[in-house]
Amino acid sequence: MRTLDEKKISELVARLCIQANRQLPEDVIRALEAAERAEPWPSAQQSLSLLRENLDAARQRCLPICQDTGFTCVFARLGQDLHILGNFYEAIQEGVRQGYQRGFLRKSVVSDPLRRINTDDNTPAAVHVELVPGDQLHITVLPKGFGSENMSRLAMLKPADGLEGVRRFVLETVRAAGANPCPPIVVGLGIGGTFDQVAALAKQALLLPLDQSNPDPFYAALEAELLREINQLGIGPQGFGGQITALGLRILTLPTHVAGLPVAVNISCHVCRRASGIL
Repeated sequence: MRTLDEKKISELVARLCIQANRQLPEDVIRALEAAERAEPWPSAQQSLSLLRENLDAARQRCLPICQDTGFTCVFARLGQDLHILGNFYEAIQEGVRQGYQRGFLRKSVVSDPLRRINTDDNTPAAVHVELVPGDQLHITVLPKGFGSENMSRLAMLKPADGLEGVRRFVLETVRAAGANPCPPIVVGLGIGGTFDQVAALAKQALLLPLDQSNPDPFYAALEAELLREINQLGIGPQGFGGQITALGLRILTLPTHVAGLPVAVNISCHVCRRASGIL
């Protein structure tokens, strides 16, 4: 049995909060660069060029990529042979608190959805924990901006709706979102499970690298097909029109009930932020 002090967890989470807000993952940067090369519309290409310049400025000047530094989502894979010295959940919240204070990141969380009082430290974070074999702790921080989060949707389709129903729901969701989520977007698609599980699936799909297809050939083909159809909508970068509305689309699935077909679409703007570390 290996032991780990809660302070180490707080330190890692704080560092990941700052890192994720200042620098995009390499796969997202490559997708943006490829989009700029592929976009034939001059105004759309100019928009993509400006987005890339903004990324460079944020990295060079150690500033947030976007003024919306997000609602902090923390995904933890906790080894069953690892013993935490202290309070695991509070250690994560303390890490978020420290990261947003040290990094001078905007605090956007309110303590109550109706009374709207800011917590002043961006806590509490949303924490998702998966128990896995081993004695390590793997943490991924995803600061989720709400311009795109507000455009996300969930539907409990009928099994008879099938693949065509899923495709229609995805395209309707992106079309209705339009320019609101600051395209080019990244789409996380969850299919299956239950009402609560499918929403988490869609969020977790945003953690997947954009340059790696689904290991299941059926879903890899569906990812490519949906991405192509989304880019044919003509929304384009920042909603100015063009051929690149989305940088990528990733799918995660779970077994579901014979009577249901849950589907969730979680949209991210081009600032699809995530940073990971292992203790």
